[in-house]
Amino acid sequence: MRVLVIYSHPVPESFCAALRDTVMAALGEAGHETRLLDLYDMGFDPVMGCDERRTYNDDGNPHPLPDHAEHLKWADAMVFVYPTWWYGLPAMLKGWLDRVWTPEITFDIAKDTGRISPKMTHIRKLGIVTTCGAPKWWSHMVGHPGRRTLSRGMRALFHKRCKTVFMAHYLMDVSTPQSRAAFLARVRDKMLAF
Repeated sequence: MRVLVIYSHPVPESFCAALRDTVMAALGEAGHETRLLDLYDMGFDPVMGCDERRTYNDDGNPHPLPDHAEHLKWADAMVFVYPTWWYGLPAMLKGWLDRVWTPEITFDIAKDTGRISPKMTHIRKLGIVTTCGAPKWWSHMVGHPGRRTLSRGMRALFHKRCKTVFMAHYLMDVSTPQSRAAFLARVRDKMLAF
């Protein structure tokens, strides 16, 4: 399987970096072909400018980030690795979604009804690996906005039978070497079976 891994964390020595490395190694070991988009390392600009927004829905408009669009078309599966900040996606990752997941590439919008037709039905698996400072119960209470953006909003554009794997290390701010090692092992096992 061709797996696109999208990584979003600004600190090179973060625990998220260890998660990214574990994901990449396990997917490779399982025989998957992978591509990594490290949004901070590549200097991705998450800000959608005025002109880009004005032409967002224009038919035939050239995609503002054709290399990223090509990665989306290449993939059979996607894995997102990121920290959950204020219960949601980091601004860098949200900006990537805003700028890359555009009409004509990832979905079509019917001019008369506004109905959305998915164009990412080649994606059959979705992985979400995240860290979260809050406890699990609190994250559930506030509704897991970041998780929902990916597992409900984005997944709606994927294959109807797309399988989703979600893994979160909660209480990250008070994590221990043991809790982090256990989570890395869990991520490795899930990615080997991905």
